[in-house]
Amino acid sequence: MKHLILSAAALALSASLATAQTVRMGTEGAYPPYNFINDAGEVDGFERELGDELCARAELTCEWVTNEWDSIIPNLVSGNYDTIIAGMSITDERDKVIDFTQNYIPPAASAYAALSADADVSSGVIAAQTATIQAAHVAESGATLLEYPTPDETIAAVRNGEADAVFADKDFLAPIVAESNGQLVWAGEDVQLGGGVGLGIRESDTELRDKFDAAIQSMKDDGTLNAMIKKWFGDEALVY
Repeated sequence: MKHLILSAAALALSASLATAQTVRMGTEGAYPPYNFINDAGEVDGFERELGDELCARAELTCEWVTNEWDSIIPNLVSGNYDTIIAGMSITDERDKVIDFTQNYIPPAASAYAALSADADVSSGVIAAQTATIQAAHVAESGATLLEYPTPDETIAAVRNGEADAVFADKDFLAPIVAESNGQLVWAGEDVQLGGGVGLGIRESDTELRDKFDAAIQSMKDDGTLNAMIKKWFGDEALVY
């Protein structure tokens, strides 16, 4: 009987350890090429490929979860998933609430896109996604900020005349501008914001953060991260 009890305890412990190795990767699914939902209804994009590779290197089993951007940090903190891998820039303000891995995208430019290159980006009406570093920048710039829950809505605001320009990651805007057949153009100057893009992790999950840090570093060291960045963002993208 004692042997059976011990065996049951061992099985329970093994099950617990197996469960601990399953990590829920939280993303938005609406910010290509970082992350998006493909025609099969699955999370796709740079961060899906990156996240799967990081999990393989860290010997973790990862599940993908989507969450709206404006509540993505609160739902990480409350335990609805274990990471944020959603084009999230590392900032001091966010670092007060959650922890970050080292960056897997170098600090890159944010840019304005508009219907005219002469759009007033300094004092006009600027669209930006809610709770982004771009929205915070616009709010402090003297321009009038129009916030929207999704990035697609910020583009629509410019096209329908609600906003003079949209301000977002240049990597996100570049394919939209290129595919607009001249309707959208760059306006104003690029702006450098944030400390690059990293995985958001609960402050208590230091072991998980360290595992992902090591995996990111290994991808930097062997060149696979640079190759992946160029695959999704083009040969002109900033790399390590």
